[in-house]
Amino acid sequence: MGVSKTSKATIFLGFFCLNLFQSVLGRFVVEKNSLRVVSPDDIKGTYDSAIGNFGIPQYGGSLPGTVVYPRENRKGCRNFDDSGTSFKSKSGAMPTFVLVDRGDCFFALKVWNAQNAGAAAVLVADNVDERLITMDSPEADGSSAKYIENITIPSALIEKSFAEKLKKAVSAGEMVNVNLDWREAVPHPDDRVEYELWTSSNDECGFKCDMLMKYVKDFKGAAQILEKGGYTQFTPHYITWYCPRAFTVSKQCKSQCINHGRYCAPDPEQDFSTGYEGKDVVVENLRQLCVFKVANETKKPWVWWDYVTDFQIRCPMKEKKYNKECADGVIKSLGLDSRKIEKCMGDPNADEDNPVLKEEQDAQVGKGTRGDVTILPTLVVNNRQYRGKLEKGAVLKAICAGFEETTEPAVCLSDDLETNECLDNNGGCWQDKASNITACKDTFRGRVCECPVVDGVQFKGDGYSTCTASGRGRCKLNNGGCWHDTQDGHTYSACVDNEEGKCSCPPGFKGDGVKSCEDIDECKEKKACQCSECSCKNTWGSFECSCSGDLLYIRDHDTCISKRAREVKSAWAAVWAILIGLGMAGGGAYLVYKYRLRSYMDSEIRAIMAQYMPLDSQNEVPNHVNEEHA
Repeated sequence: MGVSKTSKATIFLGFFCLNLFQSVLGRFVVEKNSLRVVSPDDIKGTYDSAIGNFGIPQYGGSLPGTVVYPRENRKGCRNFDDSGTSFKSKSGAMPTFVLVDRGDCFFALKVWNAQNAGAAAVLVADNVDERLITMDSPEADGSSAKYIENITIPSALIEKSFAEKLKKAVSAGEMVNVNLDWREAVPHPDDRVEYELWTSSNDECGFKCDMLMKYVKDFKGAAQILEKGGYTQFTPHYITWYCPRAFTVSKQCKSQCINHGRYCAPDPEQDFSTGYEGKDVVVENLRQLCVFKVANETKKPWVWWDYVTDFQIRCPMKEKKYNKECADGVIKSLGLDSRKIEKCMGDPNADEDNPVLKEEQDAQVGKGTRGDVTILPTLVVNNRQYRGKLEKGAVLKAICAGFEETTEPAVCLSDDLETNECLDNNGGCWQDKASNITACKDTFRGRVCECPVVDGVQFKGDGYSTCTASGRGRCKLNNGGCWHDTQDGHTYSACVDNEEGKCSCPPGFKGDGVKSCEDIDECKEKKACQCSECSCKNTWGSFECSCSGDLLYIRDHDTCISKRAREVKSAWAAVWAILIGLGMAGGGAYLVYKYRLRSYMDSEIRAIMAQYMPLDSQNEVPNHVNEEHA
């Protein structure tokens, strides 16, 4: 029975992958996050879980939840709505983590079905005793591509022994509370993040190529901001394989490899008879590596993002423009030195190593805490492989988690990175629904419960159960959380606008000042109008006192006096005021008169004395009579 050319391409691709695993003395590292059981006490502790390579892990943050093990559809391969099962958490309850068993369908399908039923996260229980593996998305076809790209919740694979403990506790009616923690999934040693993207220029590999191209376009702006600001150091990488020496002269190796079988890539369409060949992809990958090297030498490494994005748009395989001529046009438009790029690429037909591609093959081997790069595309942040959907917000969150706390750049604090945990039950934080004020704040590290500052007024409290406005101006915000009421056109408030921030019932009321202030009946409690002639009438927040006959009520003395006595008293008061005024005016006039009289007498005496004797202040008068008789 014959084998089709397409099947031969697939077999050859599989041989490449087998060759990679057998020839590289590296290892595949499963990226893990921490899963901490809070209750019940008998299984309390921290366990490892393997991060799923789809969905959106909350890098830098954590997610609490309650574990549910469904009674039906325990492998999650069918739609939960068919059995009327819902995992959506009720108001005030913690998010739901659905535990499903491994087997019978793709990991991603299990997570998709649970997400549609309202799950906040999915834990997949392994069905064999083995080391944890990475749950990867399947090679997407028409049916699976749609749900894979729409998975937004995190997922993790847990060991069989641990899963059995969870199942036993749930079956016994225990409330199993757990916390998925990604805060240490990415190292964050300092104020700069180093990250790599293992990619390919191939744009005909289906869903994953489409996802990769969309990610590069969407992430370009953020990547360039981070790079220009010196916050990150980015390096692109490209996976290549080599052809075994015994097959270097075969048609397959010649069409898929350059440099005599040293550097190869799979056929883009997985069909040797049509379209582009694997060696075309290798050459363009090499060109993109050299674009980065040349741009980096000019201190503008971010130009790589421009080239790759423009090449995808201007030179797609579908339009038969995936070639050197189109690439040269992109290079020219970006002002790059094409001669330096050609020199960097070398001769793809030479029977010798290419330094650039040889370096890439060596870099594929895992070093330190980073395992081998075997999944394409792969993002590596601070030498730790990223797991999850390759999407702008999710990746940026992972990169931002790599900064030492308090050193994150402004782009990490944008609305794009909000986790939206506050949308679900207000994140378990304090909330004043009447004023639409909440202590819940979404950040890329997860939600935090912190009492807010609103219109310059600081709220104080634990952020979870209480937040109270404090300081001046607090009464403008929902009356400072204090009691207030309006009746008959009069408004009373228990809010006191001072630094203490206490609620105190106003005069005429009694109560706690927060929930209630009751009107005091001064008449009934005999706090006013106690004179014998007084009659008392209680009003809301106050009272009225009146006197019988022509008597007038004096509130300060709580007594009644006759109107005539009050008039006489007022008249005598006016008389005394006039007399006192006249007395003060006379005294003032006397003092003025005495001062002026004394000044006049002093001036007269000085004039008389000046006629008989010279004063010290006068010049001596010359004696002309004596001069004539001399």
